[in-house]
Amino acid sequence: MSTNWIDAAAADHVWDGAGIEAQAGDRTVALFRSGEQVFATDALCTHGNARLCDGFVEGTMVECPLHQGQFDLTNGQPLCEPVTEALRVYPVRIEGGRVWVAIDG
Repeated sequence: MSTNWIDAAAADHVWDGAGIEAQAGDRTVALFRSGEQVFATDALCTHGNARLCDGFVEGTMVECPLHQGQFDLTNGQPLCEPVTEALRVYPVRIEGGRVWVAIDG
């Protein structure tokens, strides 16, 4: 299995404490910033059809805007109900002012 690094967004478009939706190849991801760190996850909540980039972000936690379930952005683990299924997270690197997301394929 190889890792494909895909240019997903300008790093300065990902603001601290907020999320944006981006394309990483054929995958739609949500990008979040907490301080100097940027995180990438699947775009949709595992509990319902809600865009996580529209959720509340605090530190390394994102809260789903639909049912207020929370996920840890570092590993995708659910932090409270109603979410019980982990969220897929992707490795991220910042290079040349761009956010690169690793998509296995």
